[in-house]
Amino acid sequence: MTPGWLGLVIGGLATAFLAYRLGRLGADRTARELEQVRYELARRLNELFSLQELSYLLSESLKVERIVTQVARYVTRFLDADGALVVLAGEDADRIRVSAAEGTLAPLADRILGRAEAGPLGQVIGREQLEVVEAAAGAPLLRVAEIPVQRVAVAPLRSHGVTVGALAAVNRSGDPFTAEALRLLSMVATHASVVLANARFFDLMRSGKEQWETTFDALADGIAVVDEAGRVRRANKSLADLVGRPLPSIIDMEFDGGLLGGARAPELAALLQLAGRGQETSAITLQGLRNRVLRIQAAPMRSAPATGWVAVLVEDVTEQKTLEAQLIQNERMVAVGQLVSGVAHELNNPLTSIAGLSEFLLEQGSGNERDREHLKVIQEQAERAGRIVRNLLTFARKGAGEYEEIDLNDVAQRTALLMQYELRLRDVQLESRLSPGLPTVMGDRFELQQVVLNLLTNAVHSVAQNPPTRERRVVLSTGIPDGDEGRVVLRVADTGPGIDKEHLPNLFTPFFTTKEPGEGTGLGLSISFGIVERHGGRLSAEPSDQGAQFVMELPVADRSTSKEVKPRRSSGRISAPAGAGAEAPKEPRSILLVDDDPAVQRTIRALFSRDGQVVSAPPTAGDAMRLLETSRYDLIIADARAAVTSGEMFADALLRMWPEHSRRTIFLTADVRPQTHEWLRSTGCRYFQKPFKVSELRSTIKRMMED
Repeated sequence: MTPGWLGLVIGGLATAFLAYRLGRLGADRTARELEQVRYELARRLNELFSLQELSYLLSESLKVERIVTQVARYVTRFLDADGALVVLAGEDADRIRVSAAEGTLAPLADRILGRAEAGPLGQVIGREQLEVVEAAAGAPLLRVAEIPVQRVAVAPLRSHGVTVGALAAVNRSGDPFTAEALRLLSMVATHASVVLANARFFDLMRSGKEQWETTFDALADGIAVVDEAGRVRRANKSLADLVGRPLPSIIDMEFDGGLLGGARAPELAALLQLAGRGQETSAITLQGLRNRVLRIQAAPMRSAPATGWVAVLVEDVTEQKTLEAQLIQNERMVAVGQLVSGVAHELNNPLTSIAGLSEFLLEQGSGNERDREHLKVIQEQAERAGRIVRNLLTFARKGAGEYEEIDLNDVAQRTALLMQYELRLRDVQLESRLSPGLPTVMGDRFELQQVVLNLLTNAVHSVAQNPPTRERRVVLSTGIPDGDEGRVVLRVADTGPGIDKEHLPNLFTPFFTTKEPGEGTGLGLSISFGIVERHGGRLSAEPSDQGAQFVMELPVADRSTSKEVKPRRSSGRISAPAGAGAEAPKEPRSILLVDDDPAVQRTIRALFSRDGQVVSAPPTAGDAMRLLETSRYDLIIADARAAVTSGEMFADALLRMWPEHSRRTIFLTADVRPQTHEWLRSTGCRYFQKPFKVSELRSTIKRMMED
């Protein structure tokens, strides 16, 4: 009911009431009675106008706090009450919250009272009709929360059959509430209950709206409401951040093309059309702004103001797609690693023959100088192929890292060999400046080689972008920082375009890359950074006059606390300490060779048969075990993994049955896996990595015979 309409009602009621009473009086009524009617009319008009005033006050706001305060003030003013209060219904039926209080009850404002503490007020609140409680004659005054009162009048605040609270007026003394006062209290309660119900409903709607909007904007994925014309009617903050625009500027933009950037996508238009018609749709994936990959889904809005409206969900799946690509790449690398391992192991045996026989022929001094030069080339290339195979096997190795003393120069050289093809392909010059006598570091060879390979690969790709007039050069260097002998450094510098200053803070952030989509995952530098940190070092990018420069710092190995590890030699041979025992013959007279590769057999025979030594090479490892039962051999050269039975290798069977043979046994292996080398070291026998140098094999045999 609006205040203007209420004024018309008041005027009409006043006129009707006056006509009615005058008609009753007639001409025979006295002037006194007429005066009484006029007084009553004035009082009623005063009540009506006061109600109109209250209506104006209550219409000013829909805030519950302001409404209850105005109601309490009105009751105190127009009912001649000492005080008034308003309580609103809550979840706790045993406690009462005073929402507003005026007059003598003002101290109770915002207090929470128990039913017992509220006294008679607590007894009548919640009932469905107006009630008055008065103190009995001669009895102590009623008390409401320690405030003495003579009488309490309580009117329920009910709207649509629901009690929302109560309105109470109190008197400490004086005359009882008149019938007119109680009627006015009831009218005020009725009017206030409607306004309070509306205010509460408005608060509920506003709270729900705010909660929905907060949730809508808090979602990490972008959401848009698109009308039948394909324009955005509503969007959340995440979508605005995703497309890099202020939220207000998105409204009324075309979702297909204009909002997401680039040309219109037919699949996106089809998705919106199908969803607008209420048909089943499937998510699509598009390339969005700033090289982001977006997954888009759409669903019809059943309660839209017009048909064809859809809700669109936009997810940024760039990192997910990158991870998927990385997983696929990892699976490929695992498959390639297995293939490389198998091929490399098979290559080691023929490389052993090529390197061994070429070295043997060179030792014989036969042939002219030109033939000897050819043999040197064959030997050098065989050794080079062997180093490449070992590097491939080391790089393809997976599993837990194995920390040992590492020569960083050796890691750099091995990695540079792996890069030779890439360097030639991109016409890049690699310059190595490795500091001699560099202290060793404790680390995992595979992981450190991965870091160096990542840095070199990035540098090569960078300088490959140079124009023809600019040199394409990468410098790989090692050394000791000035004034810090406890650390070693490895630098990779290039003459490429360099690194933009704004990119420096994000260089080692996962998935950050300046390469084109599909050319890089943004994981290489972040993985390298983590590897160097695990080694107690630091990986950083330093300013350079031209191009880029990355520096890896590692602590020098602490020999007082590190475990003793034998350094690996460039030939791939690792020698274990000789076992103690009886003195062996100075010159071997008979040799047992256990290797099923004919080329290796031919090489060993050529090396020793010329000196008059007898080499026995049984067809299988089982045959070799039977020969050992009946014959004595001065030297045993065997493939450690040759199978005696389906479940036992020759090395295990030999040492189980004849452990004393460990003094005069040399094992050969084509496997570079750390667990294989650890197992061979545990046997106490000397062993060689294929392909091996003939001179080193002979020198080892000579020392064995002299022990």
